[in-house]
Amino acid sequence: CRLGILVVRHLKRLERVILGYLEVCDGPEEEARLGILETLQCTIEHAWPRMPCRLPVLLKALLRMMWDVHTDQGPTPEPVRATLLQRATQCLILLDHCSGGHVKELLEGVYSSCEENRVRECLGKLQEAP
Repeated sequence: CRLGILVVRHLKRLERVILGYLEVCDGPEEEARLGILETLQCTIEHAWPRMPCRLPVLLKALLRMMWDVHTDQGPTPEPVRATLLQRATQCLILLDHCSGGHVKELLEGVYSSCEENRVRECLGKLQEAP
């Protein structure tokens, strides 16, 4: 992330872009989604004090994307799906760190009631993270 802490100046606009890219599948290789997850991770790392107020919107978008990736029957190769889920999980872990464990609390019920092994595995990684 070249902007570093200066990303805070553009956070509102950047959030809209991130949310838009997370919603849309962009083909089998999912290059745009992979890139935007990397951008989100970098943004969380640099603008972490501003992230807790954005939790509801970001959590919803990340969970929806994870579910879409898991349930999509399209031509996306398995390694790409795995990478998408892994990067989304990493973003959840970072959001949890910057919110003082609030993400774990919010998603505890989702984890305990989720019956889809793949999504449950991702949420388990979040629950196990220090």
